[in-house]
Amino acid sequence: MQSRIVATYLVETRYPLEAAAAAMAGEQSSGTFRPVPGETPELLSRYGARVEAIEDLGEADAQALPFSRPPLGDPSARPRRARVTLSWNLDNTGTILSSVWSTVLGNLFELHHFSAMKLVDLVLPDAFADAYPGPAFGVEGTRRLVGVSGRPVIGTIIKPSVGLTVEATAELADTLISAGLDFIKDDELMGDPPHSPFAARFGAVMDVIDRHADRTGRKAMFAANISGDIDQMRRRLDLIEKRGGTCAMLVLNSVGLPGVAEVRRHSSVAIHGHRAGWGLFSRSPDLGVSYTAYQKFWRVAGVDHMHVNGLSNKFCEPDESVVASARECLTPMFSRPDRPDTVMPVFSSGQSAVQAEATHAALGSCDLIYCCGGGIMAHPGGVAAGVRSLREAWEAAAAGIPARDHAATHPDLKAALETFGRGAGR
Repeated sequence: MQSRIVATYLVETRYPLEAAAAAMAGEQSSGTFRPVPGETPELLSRYGARVEAIEDLGEADAQALPFSRPPLGDPSARPRRARVTLSWNLDNTGTILSSVWSTVLGNLFELHHFSAMKLVDLVLPDAFADAYPGPAFGVEGTRRLVGVSGRPVIGTIIKPSVGLTVEATAELADTLISAGLDFIKDDELMGDPPHSPFAARFGAVMDVIDRHADRTGRKAMFAANISGDIDQMRRRLDLIEKRGGTCAMLVLNSVGLPGVAEVRRHSSVAIHGHRAGWGLFSRSPDLGVSYTAYQKFWRVAGVDHMHVNGLSNKFCEPDESVVASARECLTPMFSRPDRPDTVMPVFSSGQSAVQAEATHAALGSCDLIYCCGGGIMAHPGGVAAGVRSLREAWEAAAAGIPARDHAATHPDLKAALETFGRGAGR
């Protein structure tokens, strides 16, 4: 049986569902809007996309998006919703992720047949596990690098996002690591600006990290944002490796799949994937890509950590979506026990000790990076108390002890619940 790429979509159309699905399959494989010489039955059989399934979800009240057209001769046709599954022969794309992206996310969204379309799932053949290195560290490797087991990796983002000098950044890192933090990352807006050049900033923070590692025997992880042109990323990656860093951050939608794959192939450190711009793909229920499908591309390319937002976050994403995203990160893609491909989900956005209990209950795991900004820095007892409150909250969650009960004998947790308990993430 030939290997096939399988994609599932939610669609809305005024065309008969079979005709609409056929238009999708033709547009994204060997067909066009009219038969052309060369598209023989043999070629179509081998290279044409197949409609694997159509699930009629019923009539819609109105068109979700503008500019779709009805079928000729039926201008009053009502829109219907459906779940459509297509598949492609692997020979169409080979094991080239950018070609798969063009195939499953190409001109489909512009077809006049549709007033809604969203890619909701993607299944790739095991051949992609041979073609790409995938995550080099994932959950277990990240834990090994930071020396943390049995609880989440506790982290934060350097704030203000931009504007801090090299010296101020290093001073803040010193404060955070002194408080016992495991993980620090650049904000996605921080790259290589004149007020904080990458090389100088990274070197200054690593000086702090090394000094504390000599004292504690444990090395904090710094996810420095190396995003840029390919040659810039290679130079910054070389600097991280030569200086003894353990992580590089990439803004995924900015550097693209080839950029991530190139960094992975030349990297001996963990890759922290930030999904900045994700709302463009996800916010509309009628257009875009689900996280289930989206995160698979980056995992194959080699990312070790994937952002998933957080519970009661400052953004618009509902909690159930956040938890589903995190579960996907912890679910294997391929049937290759010799090549683990799960990645560490990163919870962030308005997180504090308040959400720890619900996060653990929903996810059923401590395999995550838990990034808090105000939840650490704005703790009334100071930064160290903020970090302790997070560890205490997760300690209680893992033990099945209600946070309020644990707080009775843990004053830092008690103060965090009182301070951040109302309007978490707002």
